[in-house]
Amino acid sequence: MNNTKIGFIGLGKMGIPMAQNLINAGYELFVYNRSAIKADDLIAEGAKFIDTPSDLLQECEVVILMVADDTATNDVINGEHGLIHSASAGKIIINMSTVSPAISKEMKALLGEKDSFYIDAPVSGSLKQAIEGSLVIMAGGDKTAFEKVKPIFDVLGKLSLQVGEIGAGNSAKLAINTLLSFHAQGLAEAVSFAKKQGIDTKELLELINNSALGNVFMKIKGDAILQENYNAVFALKHIAKDLGLAKAEGLNSPLANAAYESFKNAEQELGEEDIIAIAKKV
Repeated sequence: MNNTKIGFIGLGKMGIPMAQNLINAGYELFVYNRSAIKADDLIAEGAKFIDTPSDLLQECEVVILMVADDTATNDVINGEHGLIHSASAGKIIINMSTVSPAISKEMKALLGEKDSFYIDAPVSGSLKQAIEGSLVIMAGGDKTAFEKVKPIFDVLGKLSLQVGEIGAGNSAKLAINTLLSFHAQGLAEAVSFAKKQGIDTKELLELINNSALGNVFMKIKGDAILQENYNAVFALKHIAKDLGLAKAEGLNSPLANAAYESFKNAEQELGEEDIIAIAKKV
């Protein structure tokens, strides 16, 4: 068994398979989630449930966060029973959530006062990649701390890169998700335009997927449009949130501004559906 004791906070769609992969790799895993029932399957596999983030960090050398947003990050780290209360020299907190560079810099400063390390390490990939352990991980933070936890990243992903100082991983993820929004919006608009010209959607998608524009995203989301299957793999509300974070960091370009307005306007009606549900609005 690997010697490093790992804590995992945030057992959502992505968090559960990521935590499972750590168990499969032989790590001793301690978990916390606001809804304890979500930990049942992991507990059956050998994980130990801990009642608060603070108590979790007492048990572990490394704690991974996979939570919803900046507010959840602050609550888990700086809340009444947050990690900050058990932070001590050498502890490493890895936030793999998609959050703002600003919250990462704030949490790094707080944990640094306790000589603990904070790494922002969001992921590119969805549920399938989380299950397979083939996520792409982009990290910001202390190089020594990154090298220490890289074996953990190697379990969770097919690639992990330190791209800069604190917040750099978050910025890289926001850049990637901005491009993702362009792909989703563009595919939706292309399908809509072609359909109005009398072109069969299935045939258009076959042309796209066999052209230089073909990629995994186009294939998966094209199939979703064809089948009118908008069950969320990556919810539309999340891309609206991420574009908002990017704009707060200074993103201001024609495509980004148009994508933000499109997804923000669709969020109230379609926020719980998949990103490609934007096809209903074009």
